[in-house]
Amino acid sequence: QVQLVESGGGLVQAGGSLRLACSASGRTFSTYAMGWFRQAPGKEREFVVAISPSGGSTYFADSVKGRFTVSRDNAKNTIYLQMNSVKPEDTAVYYCAARARYGAYYWAPTHVNYWGQGTQVTVSS
Repeated sequence: QVQLVESGGGLVQAGGSLRLACSASGRTFSTYAMGWFRQAPGKEREFVVAISPSGGSTYFADSVKGRFTVSRDNAKNTIYLQMNSVKPEDTAVYYCAARARYGAYYWAPTHVNYWGQGTQVTVSS
């Protein structure tokens, strides 16, 4: 069992930056691929980024490539999403996700083993 808790959401102006964090419980954190998804009002939940268990590989959705970065600290059971040059269309609830026995590839939401509760990110224009 893995429990995920996100933090760091809030209101930011377009062009600004925000960093999200996701803390995980459990001693097997380093064996999970981790990721971020987001869901805007009236839209389906969508993949944002995945990071491999070691943190050595990442995979980004085209919509955030070049603007967002992701990292993980396995000693702290935490992953981070650094959001730069944010746009109003980045406004969504951001969810941390864990997937066992996987890597830094695209995941469908149905393939996620564990979800966090989500944190709201609002980008004002």
